[in-house]
Amino acid sequence: MSHTQDLAQACQDGKLWETVYTSVPSPETMTAYIDKAYHMEDRIAFAVIDETTGKAIGSTSFYNIMPMVKRLEIGYTWYAKSYWRSRVNTTCKLMLMTHAFETLGYKTIGLRTDIINKQSQRAIERLGLLKDGIIRGDRIRQDDTITDSVVYSMTIDEWPKAKTKLLEKLANYE
Repeated sequence: MSHTQDLAQACQDGKLWETVYTSVPSPETMTAYIDKAYHMEDRIAFAVIDETTGKAIGSTSFYNIMPMVKRLEIGYTWYAKSYWRSRVNTTCKLMLMTHAFETLGYKTIGLRTDIINKQSQRAIERLGLLKDGIIRGDRIRQDDTITDSVVYSMTIDEWPKAKTKLLEKLANYE
């Protein structure tokens, strides 16, 4: 909750709540969004902090956490529009995947995005995840239409190569 004001400001950078294929709260619903994320049983939400300003500029989560099969998904991810195509997503995903694979001992990580969100699909593929397929009619967009999800995953065996590429990519940002 301590990041509510920053996140309400961040979502206004690009009016992200108006994007039909993402689930970004409006500034007015940010408190309820954070509260819901906090109380979801199979979700651990994080604020994404810009290290240079100390302000929250977005959010991401572990969710669909399945300890018995050592699988989880990374999602509910959004950043202020001015941070798109920056080092932020690569850095966040590197941190999350490192923690999931190397600290928590998970074997598979999944990501999914709306079938029309081509920008997100390209971003996920740049991270090194492989496309598993499409799940038809599995979620509801913010405008109440039913949509399909493109699903991706990475296994622990694929992680070392992907991690090396992500570290190289981040080194090129500097």
